[in-house]
Amino acid sequence: MKRWKIVYGILFFAVCLVPSVGLLFGGSGESAENRDLADLPQLVTEDGWNQAFLTQAGEYFQEHFAFRNELVTANALLMGKGFGVSAASGVIEGTDGWLYYKDSLEDFQRTNPMSERSLFNVAHSLALMQDYAEKRGCSFVFTVAPNKNTLYGKNMPYYYQVTTDNQKNLEGLQKYLTEEQVNYVDLWQAFSEQEEVLYHKRDSHWNNKGASLAADQILDALSKLHISYTNGDYEVRTDFIGDLDEMLYPKAPTPEEEIYYAKPFSYSYVEEVESNFEPRISTVNAVASGSLVMYRDSFGNALLPFLAEAFGNAYFSRGVPYQMTDLDTCLADTVIVERAERFLPEMAENPPVMPGPLVIVPGEAAKLDADGLTEVEVVNQGLYTKISGTLNLAELDTRARIAVQVDGGMAYEAFPVTWESGEEGFVLYLESGKFSGAANQIEVFVM
Repeated sequence: MKRWKIVYGILFFAVCLVPSVGLLFGGSGESAENRDLADLPQLVTEDGWNQAFLTQAGEYFQEHFAFRNELVTANALLMGKGFGVSAASGVIEGTDGWLYYKDSLEDFQRTNPMSERSLFNVAHSLALMQDYAEKRGCSFVFTVAPNKNTLYGKNMPYYYQVTTDNQKNLEGLQKYLTEEQVNYVDLWQAFSEQEEVLYHKRDSHWNNKGASLAADQILDALSKLHISYTNGDYEVRTDFIGDLDEMLYPKAPTPEEEIYYAKPFSYSYVEEVESNFEPRISTVNAVASGSLVMYRDSFGNALLPFLAEAFGNAYFSRGVPYQMTDLDTCLADTVIVERAERFLPEMAENPPVMPGPLVIVPGEAAKLDADGLTEVEVVNQGLYTKISGTLNLAELDTRARIAVQVDGGMAYEAFPVTWESGEEGFVLYLESGKFSGAANQIEVFVM
């Protein structure tokens, strides 16, 4: 018996050492997660001994140990197939093989909704973007890609039900988009009218037919002549691997159906592109006309081919905040802003980079003193001077606008923002040379 205990102990420790020893041969070598993994830490850095070496080494081991993906997959299969729950913190295991992105859960349950002020901030910032674009001769549209569980929530786990009477962020935003006269394309309505499911079961995004439908809605709103692929001939292949599936089962994903249209695309990439997820992509199409600048997120991966097909030149950016100088650089005549529903709160925190428009401050506007302002900051950022601050007010009207007067002269409208902390604030970009840079030469008004 003692001998068997010794053998068992040796085998137990041998198995435990396999992940560590495997690091000597390259570790796991890959990750299915959509993030950068920890780098191998250095014991000595340029600043001397690395005080955080042990912490960093632990993080490196946790993310690189041998057979990591195999063990993660085995655990996920046990939890998912055996107990019907997800082993990945970012994935929700639904019924009938459906997977959902957990970042959309708050919006699905209508918990922690955006404030009315935050919703106004998003809509008004888009209105300022639209005005900026139209003054440059550009058409402008904004659209929201609905969360999968907004459209197809019946396969969400029963214990994730709507528990409040709060409105969804998208519902609340639409009211302010109408008030601000933002050219908005309602994809929720368009998808809701379709009997066919147009999102993947094991991915967080629409399939190619869904992307084609979204492109048609956007291009129709722009009155842009284009080829509609939506009802065209296509073939179905079971070769698509979903992002959520890879996160949950990195070594055992389940391929699902994807639609491939028979009519070939005419556009081509300007530079070498590994995937449509790259942060910046430029395309050309000799048989189309017009120049597009599109600010998009991962829903734009499948959307990109249909829009690139409709324009002679197109530039697609995933950068946030949006750099509106792209309009001049690309000689754009069309601007599209697409944002996933789950990212709407972030839009209230990250206004676009563009010069604030001149504004006349009305006589009844309230000038804020030191008690009404905190953390005013002036930073030079390339072509612009960025002026930002937090409003220290007990009450702020939902539709209040913010003006900033500099050097006792010109006043400019600032973007209203809701910081991640929940505090209200503003951001103003001024072209270099239009402000002395002295913080004591800034006056802030609430209009």
